[in-house]
Amino acid sequence: MPPTAAFPEPVTPGPPRDEPKPLLTQSWLDVTFLHWRVDPAAVAPLLPPGTVPDTLDGTAHVGLVAFRMHRIGWFRLPGLPFLGTFPETNVRLYSVDGQGRRGVVFRSLDASRLIPVAVGRAAFRLPYAWSRMTVERDGEILTYSGRRRLPGPRGAHSRIRVRVGERIAEPSALEHFVTARWGMHHTILGRGVYLPNTHPRWPLRRAELIDCTEDLVAAAGLPARAGDPVSVLYSPGVPVRFGRPARYGGRPAR
Repeated sequence: MPPTAAFPEPVTPGPPRDEPKPLLTQSWLDVTFLHWRVDPAAVAPLLPPGTVPDTLDGTAHVGLVAFRMHRIGWFRLPGLPFLGTFPETNVRLYSVDGQGRRGVVFRSLDASRLIPVAVGRAAFRLPYAWSRMTVERDGEILTYSGRRRLPGPRGAHSRIRVRVGERIAEPSALEHFVTARWGMHHTILGRGVYLPNTHPRWPLRRAELIDCTEDLVAAAGLPARAGDPVSVLYSPGVPVRFGRPARYGGRPAR
């Protein structure tokens, strides 16, 4: 039986910890968050061992998140301007481990730069895919487009268009729940690891979904999305620091 967290950590809009000696640095820019409700029973088998679905009012959520990755860097070295900068769209779920740590679980990450995709797959066992991708802006309208190259399913695609709206002064419980995530649950070589991150509080804006045509959610093994998303958000972005991974037992991974 998977463990359950008797007391999940609170959802905090700001980071609960600092990462003075980051393992990785990067920025996430022009971020659009789309979220749909999903049955927790449908996502539970897709999460890493040692975690269970994180829910809000008894409901799990699947996120389709499109953005521009900017200047990935190691430790405190300057981020790479070309190889470390590219569009990305990911499909993600939300998890909690036996210690109550809330996190993100990535089901797929489509990115347009081949070398980071290869490194992400080989070194971190993340489900990256190499895709043709663009992010275009026309005033307050952003269009994110992508079509998968390798690995399959070849041709899996997404096209998201949103109109950016007003600033959100006080995000709702749902808006905090799907954005204020301070770590990632993942499995590397059969061991569950938690990779913490920290960044400034998200500057969030409302957004209107103009168009969303995609099959990435279904390609990630989830039920095909039904109806309109329950949340559509935009952020100009944040700088991010990743700390050292820890096993679910809390010890640093080696």
